Amino acid sequence: MKMLIVTSLKEYQNAVTTIFLQANIHVFSTTGTTGYKDEHPASELHAWFEAPQEKFDSILMYSFTHNENAYQALDLVQQYNKQYDSGHPLRVFILPVEASSY
Repeated sequence: MKMLIVTSLKEYQNAVTTIFLQANIHVFSTTGTTGYKDEHPASELHAWFEAPQEKFDSILMYSFTHNENAYQALDLVQQYNKQYDSGHPLRVFILPVEASSY
């Protein structure tokens, strides 16, 4: 069993849901989050005094699923990112589940 995690901008929630369904993942959870991006090097003096960070409405979607479903979702996310170069790619992570009560 794996824990599959996908993070993206909120606008891409339907795309991630479609990917989950294509990967035979029908049980998953979604939570809203705020992403921050600061492209200024830490050595810049003005970065010390001001907060030039951009804020993004984001989501984190996750599921506990079978190995093959998680890796199929990974492949689908990679295909999606190649097809739609938005500058804000979907991020996917697969974590091992060592034990569960399920």
